[in-house]
Amino acid sequence: MTDDGRDESADAGQVRYDQARYVENGQYEPLLAEKDLTRVEIGDDDDSPLPDDLTRDSLELPELSEPELARHYTRLSQMIYGIDSGPYPLGSCTMKYNPKFTEDVAALPSAAVHPDRSERSTQGTLELMYRLQDYLGRIGGMDAVTLQPPAGAAGEFVGIRVAAAYHEHNGEGHRDEVIIPESAHGTNFATAALGGYDVVSLPSDDEGRVDLEALEAALSENTAALMLTNPNTLGLFERDITEIAEMVHDVGGLLYYDGANLNALLGRARPGDMGFDVMHYNVHKTFATPHGGGGPGAGPVGVVSELAPFLPSPRVRESEGGASEPTYELFDPDHTIGKVHGFQGNWLVLVKTFAYIARLGDAGLADASAKAVLNANYLASQIEYDVPYEPFHHEFVASAGEQDAADVAKRMLDFGVHPPTTKWPEIVPEALMTEPTEVESKATLDRLAAAFNAVADEDDDTLETAPDRTTARRIDQTSAARSPRLSWHALEDE
Repeated sequence: MTDDGRDESADAGQVRYDQARYVENGQYEPLLAEKDLTRVEIGDDDDSPLPDDLTRDSLELPELSEPELARHYTRLSQMIYGIDSGPYPLGSCTMKYNPKFTEDVAALPSAAVHPDRSERSTQGTLELMYRLQDYLGRIGGMDAVTLQPPAGAAGEFVGIRVAAAYHEHNGEGHRDEVIIPESAHGTNFATAALGGYDVVSLPSDDEGRVDLEALEAALSENTAALMLTNPNTLGLFERDITEIAEMVHDVGGLLYYDGANLNALLGRARPGDMGFDVMHYNVHKTFATPHGGGGPGAGPVGVVSELAPFLPSPRVRESEGGASEPTYELFDPDHTIGKVHGFQGNWLVLVKTFAYIARLGDAGLADASAKAVLNANYLASQIEYDVPYEPFHHEFVASAGEQDAADVAKRMLDFGVHPPTTKWPEIVPEALMTEPTEVESKATLDRLAAAFNAVADEDDDTLETAPDRTTARRIDQTSAARSPRLSWHALEDE
């Protein structure tokens, strides 16, 4: 034992363990709990209300200097790949680079507003919300917008609850089915089920679009809504969208727009003009606010005028008072489904959304969609993998063929780029779903294509052991998801 109570043999074993991991992975940063631990005596506490198995007399804590701690977290940050590191072509996820000017706007002292302040003292805040509602409504072709939902999936649920309230109000609560294409996002199925609906799965036709005959067979007096993404998950525009809308409306159903792929339409087409009744906006996908990590997020919902009375409360409107009254005020829609999030949603995310839209303007938004489509088509033309469905828009789905798509993705990590979405949609075997977004340059797309093509020429043995150059290698993802280790244990406990 050392003077500070540490076991020297354990220390030696820990060093050998660390060295082995350095050799194996090339770079390994030990956990703080694997570093210089000091035993701290707590002492007996007979008065503790906790049972004996939840108390201890001592614990080990890392005793590190400031440089050691700073270098630890710096090394960890250098191991992380993110949108600031390089291209992130996850199909359907639309992982855009987040421009830093929006962060500057959100950090302004005037953006720091307490949600419980009076309307009179938050007129600037309410004005921004009102204008953002208007921006999003005009972009989507919707008559009314709520900003409350804190994420895209939450927006979906709000949209479905609004649809349910609308049907119930009209005496059609018997509508208990939601039709969803087989290639739809998994959240669509979950949203419909969570909303209390039976899910009717809709197959695609030979071209990867909605099968009109199958749709006609699925529609009935029990149809509450059809949830649809346009362009769909293959990047294909639903050419029969007006006919689809008419078919749904003819049976009294509503047409729901999943805003995941709105990036392909900005400034060029609007869901409302296609016949959609309700939609959610993924502001992280379309308007470059932060994405992932559990939040914060935002998923505003837009609706046509008939559904506006059912939106969450409160919403923002211009005041009808005199010159001495506040210009903007909060109000409750007549048949609101109630509040779904505190305040008016995640305020600072909405500030970034507003800043992004205002900076780009009409011309900039149209240019973004044009470049998104151009980049996807250019990248698809440069890779050796087969792309079975076209013409596509902002994203494409290639097939890895005889290779395992998951192995392809792991091997691409060795080339310093993030891989595409894999194994989905299942309509394409060994799918490689790719969306470069509008922000990437030709040079970056060429680097992505080179990585795709290098992996396409690899042998099975190389793919099955990849990646070789990353800190974490062949992770058992299934076990990690189903049986996560939520605490660290010393080596002797292994």
